[in-house]
Amino acid sequence: MIFNNIEKVPNTFGSAYKPSCSHKQRRSNMMLNPLQLKHLNRMDESNADMITLNLEDAIAPSRKKEALHNIALFLSHMEHSNSFIIVRTNPLHEGGAEEIAYLNDFSFDAIRLAKVKDQTEIAQALTLLGDDKELHISLETKEAFENLSKLRIDERLTTANLGILDLLTSLGLPQSIVSLGNPTIDYILSKFLVDAKTAGIHPVSFMFQEYNDTETFKQWCAHEKMMGFESKACMGPKQVAVANEVFAISSLEIERAKHIKTQFEMKSSQNINGFMDDKYGFIDEPIYRDALLILNNIYTSS
Repeated sequence: MIFNNIEKVPNTFGSAYKPSCSHKQRRSNMMLNPLQLKHLNRMDESNADMITLNLEDAIAPSRKKEALHNIALFLSHMEHSNSFIIVRTNPLHEGGAEEIAYLNDFSFDAIRLAKVKDQTEIAQALTLLGDDKELHISLETKEAFENLSKLRIDERLTTANLGILDLLTSLGLPQSIVSLGNPTIDYILSKFLVDAKTAGIHPVSFMFQEYNDTETFKQWCAHEKMMGFESKACMGPKQVAVANEVFAISSLEIERAKHIKTQFEMKSSQNINGFMDDKYGFIDEPIYRDALLILNNIYTSS
């Protein structure tokens, strides 16, 4: 915990400055409400790979300054965290620019900009954001959905988070279609995934609202992993535990990748780039590259 007694949180900022997050695991992205001090106080012991501190639509306008102050206060007293810490700001023209400027001197890993529509907003956010921090976006508008593959104008834009409910509203579609197997939702997920990957942006799938229905949440995670996703937005620790389990790379996948790497490199040294393997069948360079992708994800996560 950051403070031993949540009832006696100091009013003054501290001087702590946590190191940048060292791991690259991105299985779970847990949203936290910064008005809930007990949740902020556990940021340093969370199992979530990413934590997003939400200043946007879950916070009433009259309490946004309070939420912003809480984030800065807890960050200034937090010495370490195993989670990648993100602050989700309001749109730039609705207070987001001021929020970024206010937070820049505190220690966190990324800003997540809400309701992005075009490259102009990306460029403006990058001019405001400190060079040591990443820029993430919430994909919630039909304009961003159409143009995602063109939005990465700078390498600091690393991640896009699918805000499915806001996106459906922007598209004039009912939220009731969010169900497993719905072809429109699968199309949205597929387009989001492929466009993000095309642009070199990491895609995070949407938040499932029924927090206690962990079985359906697990089905969504399994479905999205099958599609190619590696990350899921989460509402709390229950969903984090499921996402971390489902999106983990299994020991069998690791064993297969190591075997393919070893065998391909041995055969390649003999000028053989395609061969039949007794254990895993035909192996050639594309199979080898896929094994390297898996192993790279393992090594950068440790």
